[in-house]
Amino acid sequence: MSRKEIDEVTGVETTGHEWDGIKELNKPLPKWWVWVFYATVIWSIGYWILYPAFPTLAGYTKGVLGYSQRSVVAQQVEAARAAQAKFREALAATPLDNVKDDPELLRFAMAGGAAAFADNCAPCHGRGAQGAVGYPNLNDDEWLWGGSIEDIHHTISYGIRSGHENGRENQMPRFGIDGLLDKKQISDVAEYVLSLSGRAKDEAAVARGREIFAEQCASCHGEDGKGNVELGAPNLTDAIWLYGDSKEAIMASISTGRGGQMPAWEGRLDPVTIKALAVYVHSLGGGQ
Repeated sequence: MSRKEIDEVTGVETTGHEWDGIKELNKPLPKWWVWVFYATVIWSIGYWILYPAFPTLAGYTKGVLGYSQRSVVAQQVEAARAAQAKFREALAATPLDNVKDDPELLRFAMAGGAAAFADNCAPCHGRGAQGAVGYPNLNDDEWLWGGSIEDIHHTISYGIRSGHENGRENQMPRFGIDGLLDKKQISDVAEYVLSLSGRAKDEAAVARGREIFAEQCASCHGEDGKGNVELGAPNLTDAIWLYGDSKEAIMASISTGRGGQMPAWEGRLDPVTIKALAVYVHSLGGGQ
C-alpha cells in the first residue's frame, strides 16, 4: 500500500506524480464548479431535445419546438422591407434632382446609399470613398465622366468599359505598346504634361512634347490639356492624378493607355438602390 504524501508548502496531498522536481497536487475542483458543470450537461440535453441540434443526411433535427433562426431572419427581413416600402416607392418616383428637397426621403436615400456603398463600392474606392491608385477619389471635384447626380447615376448603372451597351466607353491609345510613339517621344510628351501643372524641368523636351501632344493627345484632352468629360479624358493641368503624378507614372500611362474598368451595377442592384447610391456619392463633397 502506497504511503500518502503531503506537500510541505500547501499541506495538500499529492498524487505521487513528479516531473523535474514538480509534484502534482491531488486537489479536486470546488463543489460549486462541479455542480455547474453537471447543470450545463443537463441544460445541453434539454436544448438538444427542444431546438435544432444535429445534422442528418436529410438536413438536421428540428427539435420539439420547431424553431428556425433562418425563418426568424426571413421574417425580420420581410418586416424591414415592409417598413421601407413607402420610402422606396417614393424614392423610385422622385426625380434625382428633387430627392434633396424632401429631408426625410433624403435621409433614407443617404442611409441606403451608404450601406450599399460599403457592401459594393468600398473594396475599390475605399470605405471613405478616398480612392487609391487607379481608383478615383469620389470626394474631390474632378470627375472623368461628369459629376452631376445624373452623370453619377449613369456611371453607376452602366459602368465604364464594362461591356454594357450603355456603358461609358473610350480608350486611350497605347502609344508605347503599339509603337505609335517611341520612348523618347513619350518622355517628351510626359515632360510637356508636367509643364501644364508647372512642374517641368526640361524646356527643350517641353517644346518637343508640345508638338506631339497637339498631334496625338489634344483631340481628347483639349489643346489646353483641361480634358473632356464627354470622352472621359482627364484634366492634365490640376494636381489630381489617378495613376500617379511622377514622370514615370505619366510615361506609363502614355505607353499603356491604362484603361481601368468599373462594373455595370444594373442587374446586380435594384434601381432604387442604384438611385440611393447616386444620391450618396453625389453628397460626398465632390459632386457637381
